[in-house]
Amino acid sequence: MIATPDRTPLPRDFFDRPVLEVAPDLLGRLLVRETPDGPVVLRLTEVEAYDGQNDPGSHAYRGRTPRNAVMFGPPGHVYVYFTYGMWHCMNLVCGPEGRSSAVLLRAGEIVEGAELARTRRLSARNDKELAKGPARLATALGIDRSLDGTDACATGDTPLRVLTGTPVSRDQVCNGPRTGVAGEGGVHPWRYWVADDPTVSPYRAHVPRRRRS
Repeated sequence: MIATPDRTPLPRDFFDRPVLEVAPDLLGRLLVRETPDGPVVLRLTEVEAYDGQNDPGSHAYRGRTPRNAVMFGPPGHVYVYFTYGMWHCMNLVCGPEGRSSAVLLRAGEIVEGAELARTRRLSARNDKELAKGPARLATALGIDRSLDGTDACATGDTPLRVLTGTPVSRDQVCNGPRTGVAGEGGVHPWRYWVADDPTVSPYRAHVPRRRRS
């Protein structure tokens, strides 16, 4: 018998821990996105940890800026950034306030609201691809920069929240190098995913972008 996922919201102290503890513990949790068009609920299957000023791959490696300010806390807030001039990506802030760290949400399974997610992801060949990759995940959920700084631990009427769900057993958690990250930041085995889950995105090593002449 499969247990019903726990719909209890995760408390702030869940996120107020080292990012390398929080990241694998997010697998199997439920992310709820509320919109005027209706809710979409996603079960997290792949994440990546970024450890701030100790991590060359982090947006906060060189210190605080207007763009990355949310990464410095409080924990449990949402950090959204825009990349390649096209895509948004979503992170959950971790650790004590003042110390920048966050978990990039890389992939998940849409468990409610697939009809709405499909209207946002017209190129998806099937439902397993709706949120397979961080930009696809953000698109399927309707995430943009207006949600940067949202408190995912808030009660009441909130556009984003994280529920307990069904945590993944440790023997089903895999880890390895980050996808598409260059230099020293790419070697950390801080990407975590659910073993054999079809919604997990494929690993890709970083490929330098060619400059246009």
